[in-house]
Amino acid sequence: MTIFDVLSMIGGLVLFLFGMNVMGNALEKRAGNRLKSILGSMTSNVFRGFILGLGVTAIIQSSSATTVMVVGFVNSGLMTLRQATGVIMGANLGSSMTSWLISMTAIEGDSLWIQLLKPSSFTPVLAFIGLIFYMFQKNAKRKDTGLILIGFSVLMFGMEMMSSSVAGLQDVPQFRQALVLFSNPILGVLVGAAFTAMIQSSAASVGVLQALTATGFVTYATVIPVVMGQNIGTCVSAMISSVGASRNAKRAAVVHLLFNVLATLILLPLYYLLEYFFRFAFVDTAANPVGIAAVHTIFKLLALAVLMPLSGLLEKLACRIVPDAKEDEETQLLDERLLAAPAVAIERCREVAVSMAELSLTSLQDSLTLLTAYDPSKAQPLREAEDKVDMYEDKLGTYLVKLSAHPMAEADSAQASELLHLIGDFERISDHSVNILESVEEMQDKRITFSPEAQHEIAVMAGAVHEILDLSLAAFRDQDLDAAVMVEPLEQVVDALRDEIKRNHITRLQKQECTIEMGFVLTDILTNLERVSDHCSNIAGCMLEMQHDSLDMHQYLRSVKENGENEYKNYFNYFSMKYSVN
Repeated sequence: MTIFDVLSMIGGLVLFLFGMNVMGNALEKRAGNRLKSILGSMTSNVFRGFILGLGVTAIIQSSSATTVMVVGFVNSGLMTLRQATGVIMGANLGSSMTSWLISMTAIEGDSLWIQLLKPSSFTPVLAFIGLIFYMFQKNAKRKDTGLILIGFSVLMFGMEMMSSSVAGLQDVPQFRQALVLFSNPILGVLVGAAFTAMIQSSAASVGVLQALTATGFVTYATVIPVVMGQNIGTCVSAMISSVGASRNAKRAAVVHLLFNVLATLILLPLYYLLEYFFRFAFVDTAANPVGIAAVHTIFKLLALAVLMPLSGLLEKLACRIVPDAKEDEETQLLDERLLAAPAVAIERCREVAVSMAELSLTSLQDSLTLLTAYDPSKAQPLREAEDKVDMYEDKLGTYLVKLSAHPMAEADSAQASELLHLIGDFERISDHSVNILESVEEMQDKRITFSPEAQHEIAVMAGAVHEILDLSLAAFRDQDLDAAVMVEPLEQVVDALRDEIKRNHITRLQKQECTIEMGFVLTDILTNLERVSDHCSNIAGCMLEMQHDSLDMHQYLRSVKENGENEYKNYFNYFSMKYSVN
């Protein structure tokens, strides 16, 4: 084996890992909404969790990525430890699919059809098609499809390159001696675990082992312990990811480790015991890529058969290893581990944004009740809620900016932009709730009250703001576009109410039925209510414009008024009559 063979082997490994990474990322982007729906079916049933983990890993082609996501879910409080156990078991089996794809390099034969099935024959065609999709298609999904084809082609080309370069090792006696050493069960497990831990992918590690079969010296006596070690090594990603996470997240990573370690401790001695009595003929024969894929899959299936019924025991062991602490532990709001799956991270951001919206709009409605029935005990909760909404905006804004640096589907990118637009409006609404509270407190301190006419007018406008808040929340939380359509005409009614109440105040001031001091407080309250309705208009407008692939808020709202003139006028007239101060 020459230095050029070594360089070729390194190049093949680089292409193999790069192709796997490109293909996995593109598959994840292409899956997008499908991945959200799969993860939305989380259940406490271990078997259904197993199916969930199997499906997600089959989509993104990485059990390490799936288990890291699981740690993130548990750390965010989105998944229980029982749910995580089932998903982790499914992810273990799902990763075996890659080894079967790679085993296609072992196809041999002289007939035309067999030659066409060899990766060296069809991957150039796939790469060419993928290049056309990626370079000449504007549709984001087709571009992702192109990347999947290119990634797969690069992966297979790297595999072929590694296989051809390592063939020269058959003339190296030291290599043959090393392989004999790896047939030692303990050393084989340690080597498999260490190599997989270094490259952070059991599928890639198995692929390298499959490439080494080109030497003709890799026997099943070596393959079996090494494959078992590879499954232990893949746990490193989740263990590293769990550092600094919650106790349950650490337990999820420990369940993953326990599953693979116990499977090896049970199945490896059992295999050697059976081999001692029955002397399996295949043990000393040369392995091939298909055989390694079979060993990889059979080991995982046997591990599931043994340990799935013991999932409750795995949970208890994990809880013993990571015991409860005396102090309560706060669940992390937005876990950065989820950034590896942008579609999932966006969905989590939306859930947090909904919580932020509910808190902000509820705070404003609570502040409106103080206009007619002041209760000093509600002041501190309102201020605490405003602080919490500020915290939501800070964390969501920072998280969404980090997320924008990751490649994601066009729809996910649009939703991230939408959320960045909206969280500012939610935060401003909570600010106005405190402003209204301060106006009410000022009135209490100065012992001043509005005239009966002014109280009636404020109550009418507060009722309109109550309704516009409810409509805006329904538009965002429930994706209710019918509610969103009603917001803009109601916002115009609120604007008209503000102007009318101000005119009425000036009239009362001229008649000396009110004071200038009360006028300042009234103006502050009216300004806050009108600006709240503006923010509600922004929220509803954003929901509507996203349905039409637009981000120009003001232009879009103008088009709504012009194109839906009759509907807009009908709603405007309805709300004008409903919220009349006369």
